[in-house]
Amino acid sequence: MSRTSRCRVCNGTVTEFFDFGRQPLSDCFLAPGTAVEKEFYFRLATGVCGECSMVQLTEEVPREHMFHEDYPYHSSGSLYMRTHFENLAKRLLDRELTGDNPFVVEIGCNDGIMLRTLADAGIRHLGVEPSGGVADLAAAKGIRVRKSFFEESTATEILEAEGHADVIYAANTLCHIPYIGSVLSGVTRLLAPGGIFVFEDPYLLDITERTSFDQIYDEHFFFFTVQSVQYMAARHGLELVDVERLPVHGGEVRYTLAHQGARRPSPAVAELLAEEQKKKLSDMATLQRFGQNVVKVGQELTTLLRDLKDDGKRVVAYGATAKSSMITNFCGIGPELVEFVSDITPSKQGRLTPGTHIPVRPHEAFSDPYPDYALLFAWNHADEIMEKEQEFREAGGKWILYVPDVRVL
Repeated sequence: MSRTSRCRVCNGTVTEFFDFGRQPLSDCFLAPGTAVEKEFYFRLATGVCGECSMVQLTEEVPREHMFHEDYPYHSSGSLYMRTHFENLAKRLLDRELTGDNPFVVEIGCNDGIMLRTLADAGIRHLGVEPSGGVADLAAAKGIRVRKSFFEESTATEILEAEGHADVIYAANTLCHIPYIGSVLSGVTRLLAPGGIFVFEDPYLLDITERTSFDQIYDEHFFFFTVQSVQYMAARHGLELVDVERLPVHGGEVRYTLAHQGARRPSPAVAELLAEEQKKKLSDMATLQRFGQNVVKVGQELTTLLRDLKDDGKRVVAYGATAKSSMITNFCGIGPELVEFVSDITPSKQGRLTPGTHIPVRPHEAFSDPYPDYALLFAWNHADEIMEKEQEFREAGGKWILYVPDVRVL
């Protein structure tokens, strides 16, 4: 019998369709010598709501465990993503922030990469960021930052102090927030009558079609679709007025919401909704088939790594991502199969990956000497990384990828 829980959007019945098992916190990299019994674990499982079709985790990890002073992810770490956010900021300047003294609020501004462009243009702004370390980085760039979680009470305080926001923006943030009703109530209150709420997050259609199951981990609570976002928005007096598919992070959608009736919806909304319906995206059979593909990819990856180990080949990994924590724990990939993970983030270097305890070493270790194979955990930046690491290929090295299937390049 399938397990059920209550939907965090509409309180409907959520029926579980896949259990990824026992998982640690995906961004909790351990200092050597840390008592492993102190690691926090939870059951990572996904389900779909029979009422609003929202796909979501069935168990919630307390937010303070994930987003804190030492949160290690920095949005500015990728040149590709820096360009992505700069282009978005310029679009907002051209299309939305043209009135008298416009005001922008970013939910989860991280190290301020998007707001930096707006600040340089003299736009009144505020970033809301609960992770103190990255918030300090944003502040050091001249970004106005409030260190807190965004919810309805936060929005009320910002409204009283600053007035309505012409644009509210969130990137790879809204899907992290189980208490999404409070967030959307806050957005509705804070948003100017003619303003827009823009957010971009991983897209369920891309995840299921590409079997990019490592997008599912503790920090990603919701997996949005046009259908589920429409339903969610309407519950809070908002309307989905535009959608745009994005290539970043393995496939995302940028959703644009406005107050109901304030803007005419773009034809793109109906078009993408029709595609979801045609592909039966939210049907249990579709989601269970995704689960079968997950098992297949996981088995093929571990078999390949064991065969390479038996052949005496050196395998290291590239990119100590949150996604990598999920896949190493799901597949049982530890230091016996992968020697170490190369990563450019200083706060992760010298530590051990969550759960599986693979050493994380500086980027310089990747070429000292080059391994025979590199398992690309940061596959969503594959083009950028492979261009950067051409000498690895020239030295005879080969890349291992597992999205959408296991293959060697």
